[in-house]
Amino acid sequence: MRWLVTGGLGFIGSTFVRLLLRERPEVEVVNLDAMTYAGNPANLADVAHDPRYRFVKGSIGDPTAVDAAIADGVDAIVNFAAETHVDRSILEPEAFLRTDILGTHTLLEAVRARGIRRFLQVSTDEVYGDVPSGASREGDPLRPRSPYSASKAGGDLQVLAYHATYATPVLITRGSNTYGPRQYPEKLVPLFVTNLLDDATVPLYGDGLQIRDWLHVDDHARGILSVLERGEIGGVYNLGGGNLRTNLELTRVLLDACGRTMTTHVRHVADREGHDRRYALDASKAHALGWQPQVAFEEGLRATVRWYRDNESWWRPLKSGEFLEYYRRQYAHR
Repeated sequence: MRWLVTGGLGFIGSTFVRLLLRERPEVEVVNLDAMTYAGNPANLADVAHDPRYRFVKGSIGDPTAVDAAIADGVDAIVNFAAETHVDRSILEPEAFLRTDILGTHTLLEAVRARGIRRFLQVSTDEVYGDVPSGASREGDPLRPRSPYSASKAGGDLQVLAYHATYATPVLITRGSNTYGPRQYPEKLVPLFVTNLLDDATVPLYGDGLQIRDWLHVDDHARGILSVLERGEIGGVYNLGGGNLRTNLELTRVLLDACGRTMTTHVRHVADREGHDRRYALDASKAHALGWQPQVAFEEGLRATVRWYRDNESWWRPLKSGEFLEYYRRQYAHR
């Protein structure tokens, strides 16, 4: 079999590629990635020369690049390619529309034209919007409240529309907040960890009582594979970690793991515009497929801190140039 993974140089995508090459010897992997700021070749340096792996540089919004990636035929497409950071979507929303909606449309057209047997859209719990109590189920209304979550919801709706209109063989996963090694340092966990390792302060939004459900990247990748192989065509599957924590609680664990304190290393900043207060997922549909998260939260978080401590050569080059300009735009006025 040959599967196309889009956005495979990113955080979750690269973890998924390594999982396939390690545990699915019958699968060849084609990786289509535009190599934007978060697409890091170092994420797959350990498998770059595997004979079952092929890299194609290009955007999912470019039909020519998509055609080149699937020219030899593929049996499935797993779409990780996306603009993903809420803060960046507030600063520059148009890029999210191009990739998350128009790019998804380009892939769906390729699936329809080539008769590809499965298309899995990797989405997010943020499409459900703020969840004051309980947990979001797959049939709940979508109520996105940021440009990022709206673009992801738009992609999801296209995927489901193609299934209803053209019988396109689609699946959707909606994952909760994901953490682990090789995550670009704009997101909360790698930003806070690398700042703390540098003895710098961390910017905590508002009162820090926003609640998120956390899922280790290895568990997320296995959940996606489980849905791809065993999910019902046309189905949506939530992948939740079952680890609800406030951002303040998470920050305290990271501070402790890095030997820092709240009083010396936390800078309270103005809250994000339109910041959702709480997310939570009901993942019982995915559990029924046989998937369960395996990594205990605090153990996984401390292992993640150790990875960043031991792999300074991976993250330090990223925290320069474009990143520093983004960091200034995002936090200086706060």
